[in-house]
Amino acid sequence: MKTLPEDFIKYTQELMGDELFQQLKQGITEGEAPTSIRLNPFKCKEGEDVRMENSPENGERLVEGEPIPWCPSTGRYLSTRPNFTFDPWLHAGKYYVQEASSMFVDLVIRQLVHEPVMMLDLCAAPGGKSTAVRAALPEGSLLFSNEPMRTRSQILAENIQKFGHPDMIVTNNYPRDYKKSKLQFDVILTDVPCSGEGMFRKDDGAISEWSLQNVDNCWHLQREIVSDIWNCLKPGGLLIYSTCTFNAHEDEENISWICEELGADPIALNDIDEAWNITGNLIGTDIPVYRFLPGKTRGEGIFLAVLRKEGEPEMEKEDKNKKKDKNKNKDKGKNRGNKGKSQQVPTDWLKSSGYETIAEDDNFYAIPSRWKNIYEDAARNLKVIHAGIKLGTSKGKDIIPDQSLALSTELNTAVFPQVELSYEDAIRYLRKEAVNLPADTPKGYVLVTYQQMPLGWEKNIGNRANNLYPQEWKIKSSHVPEEPCVISKK
Repeated sequence: MKTLPEDFIKYTQELMGDELFQQLKQGITEGEAPTSIRLNPFKCKEGEDVRMENSPENGERLVEGEPIPWCPSTGRYLSTRPNFTFDPWLHAGKYYVQEASSMFVDLVIRQLVHEPVMMLDLCAAPGGKSTAVRAALPEGSLLFSNEPMRTRSQILAENIQKFGHPDMIVTNNYPRDYKKSKLQFDVILTDVPCSGEGMFRKDDGAISEWSLQNVDNCWHLQREIVSDIWNCLKPGGLLIYSTCTFNAHEDEENISWICEELGADPIALNDIDEAWNITGNLIGTDIPVYRFLPGKTRGEGIFLAVLRKEGEPEMEKEDKNKKKDKNKNKDKGKNRGNKGKSQQVPTDWLKSSGYETIAEDDNFYAIPSRWKNIYEDAARNLKVIHAGIKLGTSKGKDIIPDQSLALSTELNTAVFPQVELSYEDAIRYLRKEAVNLPADTPKGYVLVTYQQMPLGWEKNIGNRANNLYPQEWKIKSSHVPEEPCVISKK
């Protein structure tokens, strides 16, 4: 049984009262974390759902996914936890393994955002909330997904590329960098670093690292982050504030501070079912907040509140300023339009023609035309590590198609030879091992698939094929599953 810190017990019991605290304590120390996934609606066919399958000796067993009530269209509880690493569909971006409580952002976006917006997920790694948000946003929206820590930003970029939606930009910056960029957003999600009390059930390290001093440090850091990013939120824009902790210092008190010091109005969400067992405000104010408690709610611990910035959007003024800044800075920064190289890129690799090809050194990117100017503004002021679709890399007279292209929802599969892999070969491919292609496979770049889902590229040179799966993405485990471990459609 887990042993909780004495200071945590004393404070949290005073905050919640004995009955609620005992419920939480039991959930943390004795309860089991539910297993949940979120389907990628851009890679699932209409009506397609999920089941777990394996083939034990007594015959095939199927386990249907149970809808998560606050994310019913794509969120699913699973009754057991498979070894997701060995499911090719996970690597293809068909679904994302995400804790159920974190999917609450789906409800927030669907209730409050009804027109295309420009949104920022400020502290986004590993990408669960970003992909959930992008799935819920109205079509035509653009999502910036940012992570300040360099190593974590690479993981974020990987998961965004697996998700496959082109209307996303991944950056590796601190909030103060965004402040300097003067980019303006309609919605900002700040899933801020916190003391991690909500992870106590799943992570013993979170318990050992917790202290009152760390709570205090986080409390100050969270206010600094919100202050730094506040000017990037348009008047009338939405701030979604989230933590994975329980205490009121990092939660309710910070929300009150944002309202009083920065000028924001709290927003109540509609249609919150009592059966979900979400806990509201614990310090006696009337500010609506949403707290998920292990032992009470079917998920891990999170806290969330939504605030609207005072004022009305100044669209005309904003557009004029953008034009001025664009003209002022048009010659600054890197050359992002090498037309000589761009002409080498085949025009039929994507389903749509609504893209501009950008050349950066030997790399080619497809940027949706409607937000090319925004991308250029971002590229001048921020560290962009992924945007749109990376088409490929120039090598001599050849252009090597990129993994980002293979997993993009915009890939025109009809222009590439395809080879369907067995489960065993799919795992070999994802380990970046040699995979034999059929003898009649055309030479050149071949798209390999599993159950019709693209996994990546091989280059067939006749007597053998080179595996082009990214080295840093490969399955590193040497374990060989005795039975296929897959999440599949009904």
